[in-house]
Amino acid sequence: MTAELVRGQNHPLPHTRLEIRVTAGAPVMACATLGDAQGAVRGTEWIAHPGSPTLPGIEVSRQAASGLRFHIDLEAVPEQAHLVHVLLALPEGVGGPDRFGATAAPFAAVTSTDGTEVASFTLTGLDAESAVVALELYRRQGAWKVRAVGQGYAGGLAELFGDHGLPQARAFAGGIQEAVARHLASTVQIPLPGAQDGVRVRPDSLSSSATPGPAAQPGPAGAATQSSSTVPQAGPAASGGTAAASGTTAASGGTSGTGATGGAGGAVNYTHPGRRTSAPPTPPPAAPPAEPGRQPRPVAGDATGWSMDERLYNQVWGMFEDLARAVAAYRSAIDFAESRLDQELDRVLSDPRNRIGGAGEAAREAARAKHDQLAAQAREVLDRDLAQLVAESEVVEPALPAAYARWDNPVWHAYRVPMEIPMALRLGDVHLPERPDLRIPMLVRLPLERGLWVDSGRSGSEAALMMDEAQLRGLALDTAVAHAGRLLAVYPPGEFTVHVIDPAGSAARSLAPLTASGALAGPPAAGAAGVAAVLAKLTERVDLVQMAVRGGAAESLPPGLDTAEQLLIVNDFPHGFDDRAVTQLRYLADEGPSVGVHLLMVADREDASAYGPVLDPLWRSLLRITPVPDDHLADPWVGHAWTYEPPTVPPGSRVLFQVLEQVAIARRSWRR
Repeated sequence: MTAELVRGQNHPLPHTRLEIRVTAGAPVMACATLGDAQGAVRGTEWIAHPGSPTLPGIEVSRQAASGLRFHIDLEAVPEQAHLVHVLLALPEGVGGPDRFGATAAPFAAVTSTDGTEVASFTLTGLDAESAVVALELYRRQGAWKVRAVGQGYAGGLAELFGDHGLPQARAFAGGIQEAVARHLASTVQIPLPGAQDGVRVRPDSLSSSATPGPAAQPGPAGAATQSSSTVPQAGPAASGGTAAASGTTAASGGTSGTGATGGAGGAVNYTHPGRRTSAPPTPPPAAPPAEPGRQPRPVAGDATGWSMDERLYNQVWGMFEDLARAVAAYRSAIDFAESRLDQELDRVLSDPRNRIGGAGEAAREAARAKHDQLAAQAREVLDRDLAQLVAESEVVEPALPAAYARWDNPVWHAYRVPMEIPMALRLGDVHLPERPDLRIPMLVRLPLERGLWVDSGRSGSEAALMMDEAQLRGLALDTAVAHAGRLLAVYPPGEFTVHVIDPAGSAARSLAPLTASGALAGPPAAGAAGVAAVLAKLTERVDLVQMAVRGGAAESLPPGLDTAEQLLIVNDFPHGFDDRAVTQLRYLADEGPSVGVHLLMVADREDASAYGPVLDPLWRSLLRITPVPDDHLADPWVGHAWTYEPPTVPPGSRVLFQVLEQVAIARRSWRR
């Protein structure tokens, strides 16, 4: 149970390896100090800050952001250090707020590496302060505790460091502020929702501003949404529902990426409850030396993480954010150029003497020439940034593990059933119209936090309108089977079960990979009786697990209950569903994900129009994806409309059959 601390309260720490997650109403920068038994900081070598983000056992975010991560291993902290202070400060000289009283109160949560929250603290009561000691981790009789401090300093970092006994505190603090301000000035900040942030080190640097003009509006790069859909905590890795993003990998939810001066991005949440590892974070591989006058060559896995999979996940996130930022800067520059052209033409036309004759025409030509020059400069910068991202994509894509890889990736031909759950799953790709061939993987975090809805209706994209109804429905079901097959393939044996409801029995062809391989838990349920039986079974499972969890009696579950994650594929909804079945389906959509029961709907919303607004909560609770390319993933923070590309098995390929056959064999062996 999480301890909600108030100022001055302490709480024991059950783990020595921790994460401290901070969210704030404006970009803040992270620092951490070590203190001796008297609380004094012995020198600058005992301070972690964005310019020098690591100390023994401590790592802080490398840039200012509205979502930050502190990674702490207390066993690695030097013995002579008895205190670890977690510090937050507002950047100076970047146009943001100059005091915490002008923003929402920062929130800090101490979690274990599996994501379990240990303690939290909301830093209320701050006003004129621009730097604050948020938390104190201290050693007491061989054990560590956390104390909520909330001590603010109106004099900023300089006053804070001085209070901790640091010589030349003002000069040192000024150097940190200058470096952070220089980095912020060269980037378009794109904070992500929910503080899903991680640290990413890039070998290249992307210029985020193309020409003089207004900067793009800050916002989460990976949080593209459609209704309630989001582009994964865009790898776009997504969290829950992300399209590169938690929206989604691209899809479904920190800030990150590099600016014109290079550097690392802000933090992305890359912990996962299913990850079982005690290895320390491995350093990213060094980029090959660049040829003189050229950008460094990209390498796969250049982000921090506890494993190569985690580093690749964070790198995909960074690519998504860089693409969002580069395109946002380009569009902002084009808007500025067009606005300037309009203003200059209005100024020319407002003078009657310029409406006719050579002077007016010359002024108009000069205005258009300036517009073309600004647009060309913006496109040149964008093309340079996109070329670097394309080069990085060409290196990263072949290195992706099976859970992140396309079906045509050779990694599937060497597939082996995994023994651990991956941290994310690829749901497809996302791209922007400025470079359609640059596709970012849309990763969604596992376990799924939302169900999926493959829209088989023709009311969406132009591609859907060009297909007949039967063809589109078949393609939608093929897409759902590919998603289900990937989920089965990335879970260890016995930890994922798939059920199918096919009331009319019309999905036999598309379901062949699942049925022929023996990967399904049972034959597809047909007819109203089959629908009722499957829904009743899964509803009962949700009820039992919820009661056991709430009562703290997980060991009391019935012996025969399948505790694996459950996926229910529903085809041809609402055919075969009565009112009771519809109510049960809504219940599974709302309550199922929290106890491991997930929906994968294949449906046309128009078919269920007779239910009216009753089903609106159902559709909103699901992440909508499509069987054909569709730009329905809207990004409200940066203003992009991301085009989603569904994953497809190469025509004539038997890779899905072969993978599912291995899954079925492994499951039979596991049950013996």
